Amino acid sequence: MSTPFPFTAVVGQDDLRLALLLNAVSPAVGGVLVRGEKGTAKSTAVRALSALLPEVAVVPGCRFSCDPASPDPACPDGPHEAGTGAGRPARMVELPVGASEDRLVGALDIERALAEGVKSFEPGLLAQAHRGILYVDEVNLLHDHLVDLLLDAAAMGASYVEREGVSVRHAARFLLVGTMNPEEGELRPQLLDRFGLTVEVAASREPEQRVEVVRRRLAYDDDPAGFAARWAGEEAAVRQRILAARELLPQVQLGDGALRQIAAVCSAFEVDGMRADIVMARTATALAAWAGRTDVLAEDVRQAALLALPHRRRRNPFDAPGLDEDKLDDTLEEFSGQDESDDDPDPDGPGGGGGQPAPDSGQGGGDGTARPEAGEGGEPQTSGGREQSAARAAEPFRTKVLSVPGIGEGAAGRRSRARTEHGRTTGARRPQGALTALHLAATVRAAAPHQRARGRTGPGLLLRRDDLRQAVREGHESNLVLFVVDASGSMAARQRMGAVKGAVLSLLLDAYQRRDKVGLVTFRGTAADVALPPTSSVDAAAARLESLPTGGRTPLAAGLLRAHEVLRVERLRDPARRALLVVVTDGRATGGPEPVALAGRAARLFAAGQVASVVVDCESGPVRLGLAGRFADELGGTAVTLDELRADSIAGLVRDVQGTSRRAG
Repeated sequence: MSTPFPFTAVVGQDDLRLALLLNAVSPAVGGVLVRGEKGTAKSTAVRALSALLPEVAVVPGCRFSCDPASPDPACPDGPHEAGTGAGRPARMVELPVGASEDRLVGALDIERALAEGVKSFEPGLLAQAHRGILYVDEVNLLHDHLVDLLLDAAAMGASYVEREGVSVRHAARFLLVGTMNPEEGELRPQLLDRFGLTVEVAASREPEQRVEVVRRRLAYDDDPAGFAARWAGEEAAVRQRILAARELLPQVQLGDGALRQIAAVCSAFEVDGMRADIVMARTATALAAWAGRTDVLAEDVRQAALLALPHRRRRNPFDAPGLDEDKLDDTLEEFSGQDESDDDPDPDGPGGGGGQPAPDSGQGGGDGTARPEAGEGGEPQTSGGREQSAARAAEPFRTKVLSVPGIGEGAAGRRSRARTEHGRTTGARRPQGALTALHLAATVRAAAPHQRARGRTGPGLLLRRDDLRQAVREGHESNLVLFVVDASGSMAARQRMGAVKGAVLSLLLDAYQRRDKVGLVTFRGTAADVALPPTSSVDAAAARLESLPTGGRTPLAAGLLRAHEVLRVERLRDPARRALLVVVTDGRATGGPEPVALAGRAARLFAAGQVASVVVDCESGPVRLGLAGRFADELGGTAVTLDELRADSIAGLVRDVQGTSRRAG
């Protein structure tokens, strides 16, 4: 077994270490989500935490880690008699992003269950993580069906495995820790809210600290055991402090004054629901115990807010995480009790532990890091032709559903129809590999003709592996939504470009909710640029769009050819993911010889490849030329105006991309 990097040897990252330690003191805090760029010790710190956790007493031989003092009466390995158990180290179980449902929740032997009536169950990762840590690296890339299972287990403290009327239940209470790089996409709001605390991490910009990081890492790589031995004293001290804080925790008093401050802060920042209030109360109590106190001070409430609220105040993926610390301080001061006026709390961190990032350290991601105003920060960009600085986007709105026709087999999502592991059952087939979803009726039909030949004499059904049938299910997949946006002079009127950007932001928000990948190609002047290669980070696309200047001619053909190349490369990387091309233009094409003919030939490349496409017609004014509609016909797609794009318009509730389906018909 490899020697983990010592927790106390991690350089800097005070908020990260504090959040993890608070959960070690009080698992009821609810886990930690660690957000930050790659190479910032996120995974290293999380893996090192398990070595600091106290031992867990378990029932000997129980695969589900039952507590011997109060064993689970419904444990599949039970029933257990209450008594003295055996101690073992706390586990940290890693959930791979590509794990199957059976790997997460466990699997029943369907053949034995049907033929013998025996609940033969192989525990999954949720059972292994019970009373320990469940760690998900790149949690934002986790498949939706696994996220749903995690949400259920986190909410109920138990995992249920149901297969055709055969069910197994076992306890699953764990500390959920996730790490993610926001550039690769955001989390679903339901899972985001399940994390008690969140921490933004970034690499230090101080040369001396960076030198120390490299020095310690090299020393560890050269001799892991020797390096760990040199930090054994510090590790033991922190482990003892965790034990002392756990013992002190029940004695900590959360007074009415602190509760009023917690409620006032949550109200001031307009967080949804009551979970934030509860998490803040538990965090403030854990902070006091960690500091060796039995009373909760205003400084504990302040630090709890900085850890528990940033991810709960986001209304959409375009909002920057973080809190306005001046507003936080004003709220705490307004609702401070008279007996706390002389405490002079230190705003730089809780007494006795951890610390918060400085307001301008880059780790907090506060309101000061929000998107700049359009055109802010100097002169507009230039790349040929008359240009304007970036126009501010109009407010996003709910859009119609744009879907790819036909049935795909891509990654699970919420946009287009697809054959998936989850959804409504549409048929049955022989299993290819492990059986994951039994089609009971088809299995019985396959086995029934052979019962006499197999010597059946009793009521039981004699099954063979060849009788089993896999259910074929239809659900929805995510797609690659590639935006091709006209940023030329014909779109440069500021009010018009603001409306166009608002429409694209609305489509980006829809793509975020439907778990799509997105890409952004822009064209203006004499060329086209890939402003954002295909990614799961919708907010990155929104940021690129926000700063997009306009001006110059309209090289529509160049934009289409660049988009065609992007799709070709992505098809090689992910053949199962189908694409949806969204061209945002007024249909004009200028610059170079025969620009209209060139654009037409480029459009017919997509039609020949049967790429689903839609043209968002941005033409405005009393006189309309209808160029975008004719261009959509050449693409083999359909056109919608900005008004028709709204979900509440009278043009219909759902508009599929019609081009491919017309060709198929």
